[in-house]
Amino acid sequence: MATRTMIHSDEEIQHDVLAELAWEPRVQPNEIGVSVREGVVTLSGWVDNYAKKWSAERAAHRVTRVRAVANDIEVRLPSSVERPDPELATAALRALEWDAFVPVQDLDVTVANGWIVLRGEVEWEYQRRAAEQAVGRLSGIRGVTNGISVRPHETPVPAEISDRLQSALVRSVETDAEGIGVQTRDGVVVLVGTVRSWLEREEAERVAWSAPGVTQVDNHITVRL
Repeated sequence: MATRTMIHSDEEIQHDVLAELAWEPRVQPNEIGVSVREGVVTLSGWVDNYAKKWSAERAAHRVTRVRAVANDIEVRLPSSVERPDPELATAALRALEWDAFVPVQDLDVTVANGWIVLRGEVEWEYQRRAAEQAVGRLSGIRGVTNGISVRPHETPVPAEISDRLQSALVRSVETDAEGIGVQTRDGVVVLVGTVRSWLEREEAERVAWSAPGVTQVDNHITVRL
C-alpha cells in the first residue's frame, strides 16, 4: 500500500511539474522530459541556451512536494549563437561590472568551451548568487560553475546569530518557522527539520545566509511528501 501511494504521489508530482513547465514562458515543455521517483524530479532533454535549463530547474522547484531536482538537460547551442571564449569572458566581466551587487574587483572569470567558472571571495551570499545570475543570462554559454567563497568581515556571537535567524524565519511568510531548527558554530549555520516545499527550504537557507558573519550554511531540511 505504501509503495502504491508513493507511485501515485510521484505521478501527481510529475503532472504538476509538466503543468508548471507549460506555464513557464521561458521554456518549451515539449523540449523537456520529466520523471519522478520518491519526490525526486529528473529533467531530461535538450535546450538551445543555458537560461532555459536554469528556468526549467526553477520551475520544477516551485512545485509542492518536490524534494529535489536532478537537472540532466543538455545545452546544445545553435551555431548562430556560439561565441569564442575570449568574447564570452569579456561579456562576463562586463555583466559583473554592470551589476551593482557584485564586487567584481574580488572575482576571477575563466571561460573554457563556453563554460564560465567564477572564483574569488565576497562578503555576502547574495553577492555570490548575484554574480552567478549576472553571467548565467549571457547568450552563448553552456553552463556556469560558481566557485566564489563567502568571507564575512565580522564574527558575531553564535547565540546572537541563532536568535536573529529564528526571528527572521518567523517574519518570513514563506517559511514555517515551527518546523525549522537552527544550530550555529563558528559562523556555520546548520538547518534541520521538515517543510512543505523546496521553495520553503530554499527560503530558509536564504534567510540563514542573510545573517551577518555567516560563512557556511548546511541545509539538512527535508521536504515532506
